[in-house]
Amino acid sequence: MKTPPKTFAVKSFGCQMNVYDGERMAELMAGEGMAQVDAADADLVVLNTCHIREKATEKVFSDIGRMRKDRRGRGAQAPMIAIAGCVAQAEGEEIVRRAKVDVVVGPQAYHNLPRLIADAAAGTASVDTDMPVASKFGALPARRKVGPTAFLTVQEGCDKFCTYCVVPYTRGAEVSRPFAAIVDEAKALVDAGAREITLLGQNVNAWTDGTKGLHDLIRMLDRIPGLARIRYTTSHPNDMAQGLIDAHRDVESLMPFLHLPVQAGSDRVLKAMNRSHTRDSYLRLLDRIRAARPDIALSGDFIVGFPGETEAEFAETLSLVDAVGYAQAFSFKYSPRPGTPAADLGGQIPEEVMAERLQRLQTALGRDQHAFNQASVGRSCDILIERRGKLQGQWLGKSPWLQSVLLSGDHAIGDLVTVELTQAGPNSVIAVPKMAVAA
Repeated sequence: MKTPPKTFAVKSFGCQMNVYDGERMAELMAGEGMAQVDAADADLVVLNTCHIREKATEKVFSDIGRMRKDRRGRGAQAPMIAIAGCVAQAEGEEIVRRAKVDVVVGPQAYHNLPRLIADAAAGTASVDTDMPVASKFGALPARRKVGPTAFLTVQEGCDKFCTYCVVPYTRGAEVSRPFAAIVDEAKALVDAGAREITLLGQNVNAWTDGTKGLHDLIRMLDRIPGLARIRYTTSHPNDMAQGLIDAHRDVESLMPFLHLPVQAGSDRVLKAMNRSHTRDSYLRLLDRIRAARPDIALSGDFIVGFPGETEAEFAETLSLVDAVGYAQAFSFKYSPRPGTPAADLGGQIPEEVMAERLQRLQTALGRDQHAFNQASVGRSCDILIERRGKLQGQWLGKSPWLQSVLLSGDHAIGDLVTVELTQAGPNSVIAVPKMAVAA
């Protein structure tokens, strides 16, 4: 028998969907009467894991060992440890065997966390990595107080089966939440303080409910009083319907920002990745999106060093970057994931070659992000204040194009402030409130 935990902490790694899941797990435990505290002092620590990158499981073991060593060094009692998320789904039994953790729960089963914690306190190591037909969302508590920005998962899983990716195996097949349930949660988030909502999904633009698509959902959310901004991520090029493109033209609250991963610029590599789009189809899609919303900021994902990638094929990725001019992007070295088709391909690229290619790619992406920020100077826009800055009297918020913006003045978290963007750096923009400009 163990003493049931009275305090907890959640540490989430990886994508925004993990952040959302971590928030929901925290709400579950708070609903059981537990208090949220710093991880160093919590009776229960939930590690909400990501399995996308190599050695993710080893990092979990390392984090567990570090926590236990820290508690021993302070003469404190070891915490109860729960492993959640995609590593839990993929490696649950191994984690229990090697690390002697108390709870392992997959991303489709975390609504059972209170029961699993109770079982662990009674002395039973609890593992739940089922992918039940019944949705977990109906078992989650009502949303509590949130900040000015909030995540809302609308779609989970993936049917695309990119050859490098574990998501179909850890999150399951594509499943869309019901239209009415999403609208109700969005209203609850706004009532709890959100002014901006980001709709989440592994392939968020594949969301559907009967004849309704993501554009229909966005148009409905646009009618919620008090909701000033709508965003969504992450999209797949093949699910970018014309209705969604039109929503970027028509819906004022839908921000002019689109994260649309391409992964590579070579058609041969894209085919080997099973991406189901070509370089040309991707670029033509961007042309249609920009025609509908000329000021849209584009973001992408890239993988360098996919098995068999030649220097000439990598150069095609660099030329695609030059053609698009991304405002932001995420780039990674290829990481072989056990159980995925790409892990068994020949032509695995040496680490030093991948590292050198990644450095060149990130230099090009950084150049374009800085250029986008510089081109923003002189623009007027609204900034949503999210938190205080590092300096006295400084605030940090986001522009419509998802730039980090620093400004000073008499503001509060959650304010929408009309500003002029006045200076640009590589990673942020400085702004002055329009009233100060007029003065």
